[in-house]
Amino acid sequence: MISSLSEHSKNRLRVRTATANDIPAILGLLSHYAAMGDLLPRKEADIVDNLQHFRIISDGEQLLACGSLEHFSKELAEIRSLMVREDSKSLGLGKSIVECLIALAEQRGVGRVMALTYVPQFFHRLGFRTVSKNIFPEKIWGICVNCYKFLNCDEIAVLLELK
Repeated sequence: MISSLSEHSKNRLRVRTATANDIPAILGLLSHYAAMGDLLPRKEADIVDNLQHFRIISDGEQLLACGSLEHFSKELAEIRSLMVREDSKSLGLGKSIVECLIALAEQRGVGRVMALTYVPQFFHRLGFRTVSKNIFPEKIWGICVNCYKFLNCDEIAVLLELK
């Protein structure tokens, strides 16, 4: 269990790019949060197609946290599937994933990073601000329109301007 790790061990946890070996663990964590209603479900094919965009933190045996940065355009990317195992929360792993994804967006020259979330306060602490979903037509008409929650979406949009 992660809570029993020493500070030295916690400090050795690093963010890395996901591999095919991580897919079952990503899907397992995603299924857990989707069943609770905290994240929208994603199909395995979607994870496979976007695997290069996923960043994870593991303890060598178990996936502890993950998230992905998916691009709509050169100007806009979205942080998706941000998850931290229940027994690994409050270790700063979610923050580490988001900071890595922001750095990746900056390297790629993306101007804005957005997320849809139920926990806007988490993103606010990282410099994001709450905005209207309507300012993201790329997201709304590209992805959201196919979501079962489209007409009754309760997620909150947050945005970080990079340029």
